[in-house]
Amino acid sequence: MKHSFYDVKTKSKVETEVTEKVTYEAAGTTRYAFKGKTADGRPLTAFVSKAVWDKMK
Repeated sequence: MKHSFYDVKTKSKVETEVTEKVTYEAAGTTRYAFKGKTADGRPLTAFVSKAVWDKMK
């Protein structure tokens, strides 16, 4: 599945494949995110809602 990520280095949005789904837990709060990679191999992270996170296979 593809998702839109913000590339900080190029200051633009890029659409790339999601490589994994992750959760971050801190202080009783859970955040949901997708991980991806740019064409030159730099890591990307996009935080999403739980509904979007659950929809992805």
